[in-house]
Amino acid sequence: MIDLHTHSNFSDGSDSPTELAARAHRLGLRAIALTDHDTTSSHDEMAAGCDHYGLELVPGVEISLLDAIFPLQGDEGEARPRGVHVLAYFLPLDPEHPVQRLLARLRRDRAERNARLATRLQELGFERVSLESVTSRAANAEGVGRPHFAAAMFELHPEILGERTPESWSRVFVDWLGSSGRAYIPKTTLTLETFMDEAKGSSTVFSIAHPLLNYLPGYSATSIEEHMPVVLASLRERGVHGVEAYYGGTTKATRALMVKLTRDAGLIPTGGSDYHGLFKEDVSLGVGRSGDLHVPDEILDELRAAR
Repeated sequence: MIDLHTHSNFSDGSDSPTELAARAHRLGLRAIALTDHDTTSSHDEMAAGCDHYGLELVPGVEISLLDAIFPLQGDEGEARPRGVHVLAYFLPLDPEHPVQRLLARLRRDRAERNARLATRLQELGFERVSLESVTSRAANAEGVGRPHFAAAMFELHPEILGERTPESWSRVFVDWLGSSGRAYIPKTTLTLETFMDEAKGSSTVFSIAHPLLNYLPGYSATSIEEHMPVVLASLRERGVHGVEAYYGGTTKATRALMVKLTRDAGLIPTGGSDYHGLFKEDVSLGVGRSGDLHVPDEILDELRAAR
């Protein structure tokens, strides 16, 4: 059993890397990828924890990039690049490597976005949500992300959002913080192609995280079969190695369909729970939201072979 999409408190998860490794061991995972947003600074602590428990650790990161091939329509009908989340595995850890320099740029972009987002939320009625109140909820100031904003919004403005439940937590990203939300501010100007070009020769393997959330929100089985083959073919042509077909936030039937389409496109169907600890209370490590996620061990072998 493996899980190739998890987060620690170095970004927007609640578990420390040490706690995450212990949890993975108790669950019986064989291998795990820690994919914190825009940073590998959690790698050393996670490596020590995995060594202690005899787990295989896959060096990883989740990055936010732009895809101009499949643009979104802006509020006034103009086309704008689509924001997509990308999982990078086996990336170099040397801080002077071009990949790590791009991650540093993304962290700077994140800090600027966070300041603008705090101001936007105040303008929209969340007057008690300051950047300081959000940052205080994160274990690492560089890792402040939208879940920390959501936590502050629920705690400081229950009169707007109501009680925090798994359903209302998901809704705050749709209504306020996600790409279609009223407070949304894009984080980066880096494109998918730019990042992959800088990674050439480094043995980094790229997989699109939660592809349906990125490319087909509000999907149905019919729309997946109609639209995703075109997206998958384009991603393969541009050098992407896989997509997260075994995603912990989808149903068994949806995963099966996505695995088939991914294989048909000549891509690797990667998979993971997208575990965030208390920031996604309905998502469990290894088994996802539905509890029946199972990422085959051989997927990791395929990723190694793609390096």
